Amino acid sequence: MVAPTANTIHPLGEEDSSKRRQILDGARKVFMDLGFDGASMNEIARSSGVSKGTLYVYFADKSRLFEAIVEDEALEKGKIAYNLDPKRDVETTLREFGRTYIGSICRPGGGSSIRTVMAIAERMPEVGRQFYENVLAKAINRLTEYLQAHVRPNDLAIDDCQLAAAQFMQMCQATLFLPFVFQAEPAPPAERIARVVDSATRIFLATYRAKPK
Repeated sequence: MVAPTANTIHPLGEEDSSKRRQILDGARKVFMDLGFDGASMNEIARSSGVSKGTLYVYFADKSRLFEAIVEDEALEKGKIAYNLDPKRDVETTLREFGRTYIGSICRPGGGSSIRTVMAIAERMPEVGRQFYENVLAKAINRLTEYLQAHVRPNDLAIDDCQLAAAQFMQMCQATLFLPFVFQAEPAPPAERIARVVDSATRIFLATYRAKPK
């Protein structure tokens, strides 16, 4: 269940109503097609199949509606299942994590929300911060905890596991994320993602695998 926030003005008991979901789905399409500045409450109401008056019952304005979509996106990303069991070997875990991570941020049709957040982050820094903390930072923190578990038994020699986690995720993005998010290329196929992630894994382990004593 989506936690209640000040972004909505609809009664708390109906936070997850089908009407609210209908509005969010319609608004998401408008933001994806037109961007934040191009979207209007009239167009969002039309796309959602509701009256403009009904739209304002649920959301005070366009900014509050967009914030709710970002929250929704963050919740969905939070459900991504990364198998980071500390008992699993590092190489297999990194490969699977990298493929799942890139598949989530480079999924077909998934770049619009990232582009829109990037475009308005300077004007609405709270939205940018929320997206980063609830989507990107959480993934970094989860991988950090896994790496820390493998430093202790001397599988890995890492001084700063959070930095190492971020480095690995950035290497996995190489040649994939930026061309995708700037619409220079379509969503990468699974085979290409696997090739890039495999390379990132080899480089990471060459740097951080503990040397035999």
